[in-house]
Amino acid sequence: MPPIRDKFTIHSKAVVCQDVELKGDITIGSGTIVHPKATIFAIAGPIVIGANCIIEEAAIIVNRRKEVMRIGDDNLFEIGCRVESPSVGNFNTVSTRARVHHTVRISSYCVIGAGCLVVPADDEVLDEYTVIYGPSAERRVWSGRGRMQEADLRRKHAEYLRETLPKFNRLRRGEAQA
Repeated sequence: MPPIRDKFTIHSKAVVCQDVELKGDITIGSGTIVHPKATIFAIAGPIVIGANCIIEEAAIIVNRRKEVMRIGDDNLFEIGCRVESPSVGNFNTVSTRARVHHTVRISSYCVIGAGCLVVPADDEVLDEYTVIYGPSAERRVWSGRGRMQEADLRRKHAEYLRETLPKFNRLRRGEAQA
């Protein structure tokens, strides 16, 4: 296997801390925030991260497939989660220490609960508004009530992070050297 070439495209309005571990062909969209100690590995194919996502400390995002891993807008990846899903829609939450296997495609408005392990044997697409919770990864469908309040709260969270993170961390800008 040839060595992985690093190529980072970071939007000028993104906040990406210097401490982030990036490997491979990665594009980070406008307004996205990547905390220190997060890891993003494009091992086999590129990763494209949309606008206004929040990737917290120790979150790991890995693309093991040759196809492009697309992550939509307004997603939240909480502390210590691991996502290998080939596609993630918009406005999803992957909670603390949750793990999503590469056989799962996440649509929009899904919530993967804290510590949940989502590892189906066959390829699976999570329907919109799916909530996975509990130690045995039970599922239900969210009605969507409170969606606007959640969006407002997330916007405020991002605004706070955009203001605070640069005060205490060095930021990464632009293209990487190969």
